[in-house]
Amino acid sequence: MAERNTETETQDTVSGIVDTIIYQNDENGYTVCEIEDTSGEPVTLAGIIPYLTEGDKITALGQWVNHPQYGRQFKVETYEKVLPAEEGDILRYLASGAVKGVGPRTAQRIVDKFGTDSFEVISDHPDWLTDIPGITPKKAADISERFKAMSGARAVMMFCRDFFTPQTAMKIYKRWGGSAVDRIRENPYRLCEEFWGIGFARADQIAMSLGMAPDSDERVLHAAVYVLRSEASRSGHTCLPFAELVRCTLDLLFGDAATPENAETVARAIERGVELLKLIPCTRRDGTKLVFDARYYNAETYAAAKLKEIRRLTPRMSQSDAVRLIEKTEAQSGIVYANAQKQALFAAMNEGVMILTGGPGTGKTTIIKGLISIFTSLDMEVSLAAPTGRAAKRMSEATSHEAKTIHRLLEMDRSDDTEPHFMRDAENPLDADVLIIDEASMIDVLLLESLLRAAKRGVRLILIGDADQLPSVGAGNVLGDIIASGVFTTVRLTEIFRQGNESLIITNAHRINEGQMPILDRRDADFFFLRRTTEEGIRDTVIDLVANRLPRSYGEQIRDRIQILTPSKKGLSGTDTLNPGLQYALNPAAPQKGEHKSRDRVFRVGDRVMQTKNNYQIEWTTAFGDEGAGIYNGDIGVITDYDAEEHIFEVKFDDRVCRLDFEQLDELDHAYAITVHKSQGSEYPVVILPLYDCAPMLLSRNLLYTAVTRAAKMVILVGKEAVLARMVENNRHFVRCTMLEEFLKME
Repeated sequence: MAERNTETETQDTVSGIVDTIIYQNDENGYTVCEIEDTSGEPVTLAGIIPYLTEGDKITALGQWVNHPQYGRQFKVETYEKVLPAEEGDILRYLASGAVKGVGPRTAQRIVDKFGTDSFEVISDHPDWLTDIPGITPKKAADISERFKAMSGARAVMMFCRDFFTPQTAMKIYKRWGGSAVDRIRENPYRLCEEFWGIGFARADQIAMSLGMAPDSDERVLHAAVYVLRSEASRSGHTCLPFAELVRCTLDLLFGDAATPENAETVARAIERGVELLKLIPCTRRDGTKLVFDARYYNAETYAAAKLKEIRRLTPRMSQSDAVRLIEKTEAQSGIVYANAQKQALFAAMNEGVMILTGGPGTGKTTIIKGLISIFTSLDMEVSLAAPTGRAAKRMSEATSHEAKTIHRLLEMDRSDDTEPHFMRDAENPLDADVLIIDEASMIDVLLLESLLRAAKRGVRLILIGDADQLPSVGAGNVLGDIIASGVFTTVRLTEIFRQGNESLIITNAHRINEGQMPILDRRDADFFFLRRTTEEGIRDTVIDLVANRLPRSYGEQIRDRIQILTPSKKGLSGTDTLNPGLQYALNPAAPQKGEHKSRDRVFRVGDRVMQTKNNYQIEWTTAFGDEGAGIYNGDIGVITDYDAEEHIFEVKFDDRVCRLDFEQLDELDHAYAITVHKSQGSEYPVVILPLYDCAPMLLSRNLLYTAVTRAAKMVILVGKEAVLARMVENNRHFVRCTMLEEFLKME
């Protein structure tokens, strides 16, 4: 994570004047320089040292290392930097080009006139610089601004050094600039609200160091907001019961030492948050008092209102016209639609909002193709979209009609890396007369809000997805709540059309969904079960299947077609254990492979990796010359190259190639094995699922069903039959606390 590890090894110290800048990355601050230490010896420093300039005096703390290519270096972990004080060093600093607009000749004139006061004059009295020939009032102001910006970066790095790594301090400065220290002092909790990887505990530590009282309303309110946003990210809740919010906030702030007085303080702070409109209260029909973070309340209420507006305003089609169009499409395609399929087509033509749901092989793609044919024959513009790139690509291939990610459809602006901003909105709506959205179970409530804001009046919205899969990674229960509301026509397809006689994947997926044990005893099929009774046996078999057994049977190329899906991160068959084991087996260290350690893991050329957060600013290119930006939570790629000089990894996500610096490795995890939750919307030729004892809430029917339906060619279950039976029997769903269903039902 981005927070600073205080349990570091013993550090060495070097000090000296910067003699030469060998390399400097302006984006992430990574610098290699040579200094002359106090004994007069040259020392090479390497680390995050932004805005370092020849002539700077630096004291660095870190460790000596032997770089395989560049020899002995001092790896900088923290540092102190002071501006030079002697006239000669000041001249050297200014003449180096450190301050844009000041070259060697101008530097000499400034130092000749102001001597050791040169820096003070540049910072506080820039108008005095106009006494020097060639410096106009505008140029003097520009020089002063640039100098103060550099001083601001130095102040941020110095202020943050006791709390964060230099990478994180640099990230803070890049976003907030020279005002960062003032912003942190004013409200340290903005750090955990606005920066990925900075938790409440670290922001709270800064607040305490600045003298904030443990029971201050401000501290408690920020804790409550953090709890709501954390639960949205971690568990998908858009709101929490008031009592639960109080309990979680108490636990975060006071732990076991919480008192009744503390509980009163928390309740009072929440009420203050309501007054400030940061928190929104709401009451369920059963009387339960809920509390929203404002952005999730706004998203759910807007989505409910817009969906009902679409239903009300969309023009209806006569039954005779609908029947005629369906018959025409049947004749053109050579397909005779089943009754449920005709019902779906008719509902899509007759309703503003229609939901189509069903398991694998039930004909959802056939419906999409029919809808495209019908609506385009009426000169209506049809747009297809899905939440992920892989889902959109599959939709395009299945329908022979272009499908985009929802982000691309909405023309995402990449100017901010915290929240997406879309060019398509209520002021600039989409042109589409018909919006067909696949894999709708993956849509979270914030993305739904953005999509609906961009939908024009009179649009038809068709949501297609499998309601029995796991809900979205992001907050909300969009598809489930819309169906449960009963407000819109929902067609559920149950008849299986796509099923070869030799295939068990679709058959077993439906058996699981109906609460029946899958067929496990066929040896000539594409669905296999390998019984293992110990945690070690499950882990070792999974690794052996990928590394040895499957390549021996199907060829080496199958390794790239296998995805291990596991219920949990924890345990011997969780991602935290499987990924290092698989990396060792499939991509061991080698002299020719570049690698870098980030957090507690090593990233190496050849590794399969996954993006773990939406990053809207990562730029990418394709082999066809296309360019764009945005890599999203759940995208899987492979590290293809490593630039040792610039400390950059090249990662290929499907056909998109990105360059990521070390700071961005905080957003990557290994993806040899991923959780079932992270697999939503994706399809893999071969899926291996370890079945082992883990948290009961994860051993559920819909998790098993989701994992099995991710496979296109083969499923291999490895583990305990008792665990498999428990998952099939456990039809209890983890209930997300949301209000979209109730908002939809309100008149």
